Order: sequence, then structure tokens, then C-alpha cells
Amino acid sequence: MSGPDGVDGHYNNTHRAFLQALLARQTITLADAKPLLASIQTAHTPDRPTLPEDVSQEDFDNYVHTLNDSLSPFDMEIRTEEIAFVKRVLDAMFETYNTPRAEIMAITSMQALKLAKAPAEERRREGQGTQQATQPANTSIRMADAENILSLLVDEGWFQLSQKGFYSLSPRALMELRGWLIETYNDQAAQEEDSDEEEEGARVKIKFCAACRDIVTVGQRCPNRQCNARVHNHCVRTLFRAQGGREECPACKTAWQDPLPVGENAARQSGGAGSRRTIGGSSIGGGGRDDSSLTIGAEDG
Repeated sequence: MSGPDGVDGHYNNTHRAFLQALLARQTITLADAKPLLASIQTAHTPDRPTLPEDVSQEDFDNYVHTLNDSLSPFDMEIRTEEIAFVKRVLDAMFETYNTPRAEIMAITSMQALKLAKAPAEERRREGQGTQQATQPANTSIRMADAENILSLLVDEGWFQLSQKGFYSLSPRALMELRGWLIETYNDQAAQEEDSDEEEEGARVKIKFCAACRDIVTVGQRCPNRQCNARVHNHCVRTLFRAQGGREECPACKTAWQDPLPVGENAARQSGGAGSRRTIGGSSIGGGGRDDSSLTIGAEDG
């Protein structure tokens, strides 16, 4: 192809015209590209007309490579912003809403959408260095994009959305992200996966079922808040049978009476929206049954 502007690898108006044609066609073959590129190049340099037979495979490849090189930074930035949003949601699940007082490990739709806008300064974990250079300065996304991402994560089985409007990690996500979750949210020297004890002052956000050893995000916790023992609702009977019928904590031996909830029911117990406080056995505020009081035999929500 004649002319230095069309094939020198520098993005110019000919590449913009070719990109617009690609967006309209979705796909294109070399045979279709030859007359198209010839017309574009002729319009760009009318004093040097280009014929379809002048367009070679190399010319076509050069256009494609130049487009890829020019567009890839934008594509990477979009993906990085989406990943940063998902990371903020996970941080909210396993840090912000996972405290000694209330291990909710879930986030409401409203709380999740508020995370579409990145904070002025991204929170930094203890011991973590500065942000990587590849992360854009502003990782905020539009509210509509946040809704689409959350919906996609639910559709693809990574998140689950409860009837009460809480997002949490699905069993599939807990299984496939197990190693990453432990590495990210637990102090590595603090706790072994087969132990329910932790060193003083250690950070252990991810805890395991005393019966099946899987991660617990919905279930029960020892009535002793200082104890790390957790169990899935559906594993309670199995645990007690393994203990010879003793209904006590497998770690600290506290009687397993009125265990604290793990999961979205912990939000109500901690005094969040829709919570109920009890005085003298009567409930104040809100109607209906309080599922957080269920213990043995309850199903995971």
C-alpha cells in the first residue's frame, strides 16, 4: 500500500475510520478489508489513489495490530476499575461488616452500590505497601455499572442475593477463592486451618466450621465472643454427635446455648436496620419470627 501514513504503525484518521467499520461489521475478512482499506487510504491521500489489489495481508495485519495497541490500555483500565470495585465489596464483606460484635460477612444492595465511588484514599491493609503503578488514580465506576457487575456475579454463581437483599459469596466462590480469602484477610502466622485458636492480637477474619472445616459465612458462633469456634447451621447436630452428645463448644467447652449468629442475621442482632431488641422475652420493633434465634437444624440462608 502506498503512502507512509497508512502503515507506519501510528494511529491516525485511517485507523479511526477502519475501527468504525469494524464496530459496524463485528467481523471482517481480508477479502472484505481490501476494498475498505483502499477506499479509506484513497480518501486520506486522494493524490495517491489506492486500489484493492494494492492492499496486502501485511497491510491488513498492521492496521489490526495498531488498533489493538491503541485500544488495549483503555480495555485494561476498564477491567481494573471493575476489579477494584469487586475488591471493595469483598473488603466490606470480610472487614467492614465482619467484626467481633457482628460477623455479618454480607452486604446490602445499598451498601454495595455506595462502593461504586472509590474513597478519596484507598484503604490500605496493615503491612501493605503503596498501590501498584498499574492501578488508575480513580477507580470509581458508574452506579449503573456497579448494578450490572453485581447482577453478573450473581448470574455466574459467584455471589448470591438473599430475599432480604444481602449479597454474600456463594458456596462455589468460597471453595474456589478459599486460599485467596485466607491469605488476604487472615494473618498467616495467626491460625492454622485445623485450629480454632488464635494468637493474641492476631487478625483472623476467615474462620472454619468445627465439623466440616469449610469456611463459615452463615451459621453459628460460640456464645463466648473471645472464642473462634464456628459451625454451619446444618453441621450442628453432626458436631454434637461427634462429641458424644455434649452440646458444648469444641474449643473452649462453653455450653452451646443461645449461640450468636453468623451471616445476615447478625446484622439485626447488632442493631442494624430491621433489628429487634428484646426486653423480658418480648420483642420490640418489627414483626414476624426472628430467625436469628434458630440453632440446631436451621438451614443456611
